[in-house]
Amino acid sequence: MSALGQTRPKVLRPFAVKELKLLLLENISQEAVQAFKSNGFQVEHNPKAWSEDELVAKIGEYHAIGIRSKTKITERVLQHATQLLTIGCFCIGTNQVDLLAAAKRGIPVFNSPFSNSRSVAELVISEMIALARQLVDRAREMKEGNWNKVSKGCWELRGKTLGIIGYGHIGTQLSVLAEAFGMRVVYYDVLYIMPLGTATQLDTLEELLGQSDFVTLHVPESPETTNLIGVKQLAHMKRGAYLINNARGRVIDIPAVISALKQGHIAGCAIDVFPAEPGANGTGVFNDQLNAWASTLRSLPNVILTPHIGGSTEEAQRMIGLEVSTSLSRYLLYGTTPGAVNFPEVDLRAISDDQPSIIRVCHSHKNEPGVLRKVNEILSNHNVEKQFSDSKGDVAYVMADISDVSPEEAKNLHEQLSQTKSNILTRLLM
Repeated sequence: MSALGQTRPKVLRPFAVKELKLLLLENISQEAVQAFKSNGFQVEHNPKAWSEDELVAKIGEYHAIGIRSKTKITERVLQHATQLLTIGCFCIGTNQVDLLAAAKRGIPVFNSPFSNSRSVAELVISEMIALARQLVDRAREMKEGNWNKVSKGCWELRGKTLGIIGYGHIGTQLSVLAEAFGMRVVYYDVLYIMPLGTATQLDTLEELLGQSDFVTLHVPESPETTNLIGVKQLAHMKRGAYLINNARGRVIDIPAVISALKQGHIAGCAIDVFPAEPGANGTGVFNDQLNAWASTLRSLPNVILTPHIGGSTEEAQRMIGLEVSTSLSRYLLYGTTPGAVNFPEVDLRAISDDQPSIIRVCHSHKNEPGVLRKVNEILSNHNVEKQFSDSKGDVAYVMADISDVSPEEAKNLHEQLSQTKSNILTRLLM
């Protein structure tokens, strides 16, 4: 017992699996690296994203992989991931992973949906001020030696209306910050959401566009949100309004935005995410070969372009690193899946050091009738201390702690569960 009167969790280790090896790409925070190493994992850390071909060639070596937004885990990659147990997306989004294909292989995917919300919200505030004061153009002119002191077309945020599309964790934080600047806040969301402060939910997107001096998007990428802001929606925006996209690259029709900027219908825009982005810093070039309209967009006045830095603060990356590394470690060591985006969320309390003979069974299987009956028949010769199961779509997951199991019995148990026709992946932790 500890000083707080709680038993210390037993350190579980995989049965019949060699030392776990992790691959971390895209310069994931050192806090995550150290967290994994402290759990005894082998960690390979690479600052760049890997291409699909690179992943296909090497993914078979690893039991877990951590990525950000540029590395794509496709069906083809997963076909070669013969030892992969779990995937960590060290960011908000998970659209860079084929979630269904991963689930069908018994691979839970974890992300960090909330940790960089404040960073993105603060970036939006800074972009609104910069756009309203034409700061980027004035700063560029000064660097070129041109003194151009103007006030025409420059505004305060106070008294203006901010329209937020997607009133989730980022949208709500942004709402509070904007009201502190004296702005009126309206928002549109497909769900009814109680507002913070004095924000007002509007019934239609067109209503929001027609009222807002600033429009900012905070929605996921999906078939429903692709080109959510296009020619028709831009025409509904107030003349002289500003558009901000820190969500996903395909939620706005950028050629349509360019046209609206050239016509003077909107007074400026800030874009942090793009349909196609370079795979690494330094070597990556944002040009017409990557996106056909890039040079035109770069040439327009009062346009802020940033390289996907919405969540790129020390605080956000540290929190993301700790959150996702904790989720991955808990799954690898204890089999628990709370927070998985594509997998049943199952949890059992930790086994304590005073229960040395207990083995934890982690069995993912096809969600079919009769499977649990078969599993329980296999477990029936042992004392099941506790058990929990759940399903999500075509995949189900059961965890069970059983006591008084010898190494030979554990081996037989693993073989029997793995040979059931509905088996996806069976792990024993001991």
